[in-house]
Amino acid sequence: MSKLHLVFGGRVSDPQGLDFVDLGNLDVVGLYPDYKSAEKAWRSAAQRTVDDAEMKYVVVHLHKLLQPDAE
Repeated sequence: MSKLHLVFGGRVSDPQGLDFVDLGNLDVVGLYPDYKSAEKAWRSAAQRTVDDAEMKYVVVHLHKLLQPDAE
C-alpha cells in the first residue's frame, strides 16, 4: 500500500491546537504518495498564511489510519 499523506488547513480556535472552527471552509491542499512531497506542499501552504496566527496546515498520515497495525 502507498504511504498516503493528506495536507489540509484552515482556521483554528487556538493556534496551539487542532480545533478547526469552520470545517466547511477547510483548504484541502492534496494527497501525496510520500512524506517528502507532502511536507513540501505543507510548507508552501503554511508560508502563504504565515502572518495569520489562526490559520494552520497539517500533514495527516492516511496510511497509518487505514492500516494502524502495519509498520
